[in-house]
Amino acid sequence: MTALLDVSDLVVDYGRGRTAFRALHGVSLDIAPGECLGLVGESGSGKSTLGKAILGLAPVTGGRIQFDGREISGVSGRARRALADDIQVVFQDPYGSLNPAMTIGDILVEPLLTSGISAGAAATRVREMLDRVRLPSTAMERYPSEFSGGQRQRIAIARALVRGPRLIVCDEPVSALDLTTQATILDLFIELQRETGVAYLFVSHDLGVVRRVCHRVAVMYRGELVEVGEGEQVTRSPQHPYSERLRLASPVADPVAQRERRTQWLALREVRDAVVR
Repeated sequence: MTALLDVSDLVVDYGRGRTAFRALHGVSLDIAPGECLGLVGESGSGKSTLGKAILGLAPVTGGRIQFDGREISGVSGRARRALADDIQVVFQDPYGSLNPAMTIGDILVEPLLTSGISAGAAATRVREMLDRVRLPSTAMERYPSEFSGGQRQRIAIARALVRGPRLIVCDEPVSALDLTTQATILDLFIELQRETGVAYLFVSHDLGVVRRVCHRVAVMYRGELVEVGEGEQVTRSPQHPYSERLRLASPVADPVAQRERRTQWLALREVRDAVVR
């Protein structure tokens, strides 16, 4: 199957000269139409930088990003805005990503109006999308502060989907939510993907989260991909030591199993520290 998104030898540098910091070191990956690719790693691994580069929010020093066969890493202005019909994002903070001074209806209708859809058609589409994310149409008259964290993330998902994109970059979309709410939002992501055929780049630090929603998983460490494979294989039987550290860092409900997992994680960390020294 032809890739919807194809990232090849991507390099991202921040700053210039002696103060430059290389955040991505020749990263290559692809996402097929309708696929969910999980991108996991600790803070500072470069996973969010990759998502920002795809969205045009981080500088591309080298390599290329192609969407549906078209180079997009260098586009800006009108061409970048036109990509919003095909590429959208769901951010980590469901409150900070919503304008507190606007009603939910205005927030969701605005991108449709800017793309040329009439006010009546836009309002109809927004009501349909709110229903899809399990919110009542009366939510249109309310403000973000009137909703819980989980409800606000549903609104953010509705905003990402309302233009009918083909790819959504999900940047830690459930990390700010409690475990029960996380589960319901993850199920919603799965359901909406089945209904719409949208592809996801699902950025997370939690292997347990990506195991639930992703078809394949890519593991990032210090700006490089160290392992890519089927979701079940990478999250349960990883091959790279760093991927195994991430697996062992994910908590389990059984206290005995958790104690053993903690012991194994500490042993791996001691080995890593010895190598670094």
